[in-house]
Amino acid sequence: MENAMNEMFKLLKEIGPGRMSTTAYDTAWVARMNEVDSKLSNQALQWISEHQLPDGSWGARDVYYYHDRVICTLAAMISLTYRGRRARDKVQIEQGLQALERITSGATQGLASDPNGSTVGFEMIAPTLVAEAEKLGIIRRQGDRILGRLSHLRKAKMAKLAGLKISRQITPAFSSEMAGIDHIDLLDIDHLQESNGSVANSPAASAYFASFVNKGNENTLSYLRNVVQADGATPFAAPFDLFERSWVLWNLALIDTIPNELRTLCEPHLAHLTKNWDPQQGVSFSETYTPKDGDDTSLTYSVLKQFGCPADIQTVLNYEEDDYFHCYPLETNSSISVNIHALDALKHAGLDANHPSVIKIITYLKNNRVNQAFWRDKWHSSPFYATSHAVIAAHRYDFEMSERAVKWILQMQNRDGSWGIFPTVPTAEETAYCIQALTTWNKNGARIQKGPIEQGLSWLEKHSSQPYPPLWIGKVLYSPENVVKSTILSAMQLARS
Repeated sequence: MENAMNEMFKLLKEIGPGRMSTTAYDTAWVARMNEVDSKLSNQALQWISEHQLPDGSWGARDVYYYHDRVICTLAAMISLTYRGRRARDKVQIEQGLQALERITSGATQGLASDPNGSTVGFEMIAPTLVAEAEKLGIIRRQGDRILGRLSHLRKAKMAKLAGLKISRQITPAFSSEMAGIDHIDLLDIDHLQESNGSVANSPAASAYFASFVNKGNENTLSYLRNVVQADGATPFAAPFDLFERSWVLWNLALIDTIPNELRTLCEPHLAHLTKNWDPQQGVSFSETYTPKDGDDTSLTYSVLKQFGCPADIQTVLNYEEDDYFHCYPLETNSSISVNIHALDALKHAGLDANHPSVIKIITYLKNNRVNQAFWRDKWHSSPFYATSHAVIAAHRYDFEMSERAVKWILQMQNRDGSWGIFPTVPTAEETAYCIQALTTWNKNGARIQKGPIEQGLSWLEKHSSQPYPPLWIGKVLYSPENVVKSTILSAMQLARS
């Protein structure tokens, strides 16, 4: 990318509904829809057949995350079993089965060892798929093996959900497919769909709904026809208009001097964010997704304040708990990045280091560091995401904590100038996060030598092209591609200036 600002200019003209990477998991659910839309189903099935990985599994190609591979492989094998008729399909199912055996053969080497924990809804979705795969004869009864133990966990959780109706008002709707065929009674069918016909803007949940819950629902089919790509592949979530706009503008706002032409292009995006800002709850990841959350709200608040738009910090403070800030109500484990972004919002609101809410988040971050140096988060597979954002948010509040994080980032740089937490795959995204943190530290913390930043920029300039490996954690790994691109462009501009 020769000129980062010119590329940012183009990007601001493109962002809107959201550009999201496709996933084998969501595509496999669409592939099962033959009875309600054979065209969508056939295209998706062909994509699944063509995108099996060399080891026999399905999932993110360049990043090996066990939960992602299990979910995607199970879903793909089931779709091939339902629809596959060729000898090749049977071979692929057998290869998938062998891959699944290797993935789950040892919990300590596999599912239990993902450093960020399981993907969204894994403990409910995986056993639902396992039960279906067992019934179809794809896999043998799991018993006390790790996938079998997950089935026992699902039964216990389903018992706790007895009497609860899942509607679009609560986050379990995003993983509605976890109900399977045996627990459709958990779903509030009349109040599950969003205004665009989807179930929670999730193609997988929507395909499940149109296939098994409200068969052939025309609004849902219309939604799916709009989001499935020409080659049959399906994104992880669509649309995600608020998320994409906020993160892109947040990355742009890190740059000291934004040309007037770029500011003008920001105005319609700021208007969209302002229109969807709820004074009590903030925003969600999309205007067509009902539940609001602390992460999108905190980051959107920072964006609105930096661009001079009205917003009240009380909206962010409404997500405050006794010891931390939450992302969604009733979440089972807190998020590091949500608290980092809440801290960033408090900074832009002008709260000083002695404010109780600031002290609360700093204490939370200190107590949740890995090796007293860096952070991992449940929404992103790379610690460079959370750690770099922590340096940007916290450097004015806690010098010592931020300095340790900066030293860790410097220690983790590869010899070629890149950064990457996965052994064989340094990424432009992770390298950009680290450059953003180091340049922010150079301006506002303590000076470091230019070498690491210059080396990082040199590597980034040669490796900034798409596609970007999926590093974000949802039900599977995914990449919000325009958000990642804006991160890279922001880092390049910061390093050059």
